[in-house]
Amino acid sequence: MFEFLSHFAGDTVGSALLLSLAVVVCAMFLEDVTIIVVGMLAADGFISIPVAFASLYLGIVLGDISFYFLGRLARMHPRLARYIDHDFTAPFRSWLGNRYACNVFSVHFVPGLRSTSYLASGFFRYPFSVFLPMAMAGGLLLGTALFSLSYWFGSLTSSWIIHARWGIALAFLLILLFVARHNLMSYRMEKDAPSV
Repeated sequence: MFEFLSHFAGDTVGSALLLSLAVVVCAMFLEDVTIIVVGMLAADGFISIPVAFASLYLGIVLGDISFYFLGRLARMHPRLARYIDHDFTAPFRSWLGNRYACNVFSVHFVPGLRSTSYLASGFFRYPFSVFLPMAMAGGLLLGTALFSLSYWFGSLTSSWIIHARWGIALAFLLILLFVARHNLMSYRMEKDAPSV
């Protein structure tokens, strides 16, 4: 896997703008995965730390804003608009609206909840003036923490477990995937449980 990433990143290093654009686009949709991979690539010297961090943060912010406005756009579709005040969406709307600013900030730290919450924020027309600063703060904190951790891991392991470290990073990403899946299943069971 290292050889593939090394070859891929090595071919694009000649064009820092192209590599930066690729990081921005990937971070818009898969922020956790992108942060970890780019942190390790930065540790290997394939991308400079300032360019990597700026590209990651720009991608995260653009992704958050895109999810919000995609939710606003979905609200205008007649088939989806009926779910605005529907019993099906009431529990999630109630959860999101209760302590809205805190929820927008914290969903960056729960794998699998970012896109759903930010789409719902736009769909239910929660205020963008509250959404944007809290989403930016959450993205900055998560981006900094994960990038630092993956950069540190990449630097530490670059000389002694060269081949196994990408497997370890992949295992960490799979753990994030299973946490997201568990969160989704827990939410569904909680929603489907009969009220007492």
